Amino acid sequence: MDGTLVDTEVLWWETAREVAAGLGHRLSDADAPEVVGRAVADTAAHLIEVTGGDASALADTAADLTDSFFRKVDAGAPLRPGAAALLASLEGAGVPFALVSASPRSVVDAVVAGSLAGVDFAFTLSADDTVRTKPHPDPYRAAAERFAADPAACVAVEDSPDGTASADAAGCAVLVVPSLLPVAPGRGRTFARSLEEVDLAVLSDCLGRP
Repeated sequence: MDGTLVDTEVLWWETAREVAAGLGHRLSDADAPEVVGRAVADTAAHLIEVTGGDASALADTAADLTDSFFRKVDAGAPLRPGAAALLASLEGAGVPFALVSASPRSVVDAVVAGSLAGVDFAFTLSADDTVRTKPHPDPYRAAAERFAADPAACVAVEDSPDGTASADAAGCAVLVVPSLLPVAPGRGRTFARSLEEVDLAVLSDCLGRP
């Protein structure tokens, strides 16, 4: 979702920067691997670590991140270029598709009711729906199970290193459309510069990529 279908990675970075500033830390590019594409709990733990904070503040920091991000997303997040056309083509062709996100359920629901209103997702999975979220394989394995499909028959569309790692570990083919962070080439990974370059044929080809 974030950075793939909707342009929320910038909002997440702004959220992390504001919360970090409140803890006395100036967010920089060095923090990006622990912020971009990461779950709330991961970013909160990173901010506590770099500021020398007490672990007891972890829950409050995570809550601050979630609440601030939700307010920004709820105010409106634009779709990424090509997202609307690709989703419409999937729906028109009868291809089942789901949203698999590392964002909290409250944020996923806000985006689905707002920027992605009317999109016919088979289901949505949030960070709250599996024991572990990205970069672990749990979210994509859970999605494949709900589709009653082999993960190898599924294509995950991702923008971040953690999301790509999650899909890889689950056994899915991956179409990578990078946003804020570069993603390294790898077996089973296909790259596109934008969703505007992606159609049903591109997605189908991903399944046959060695």
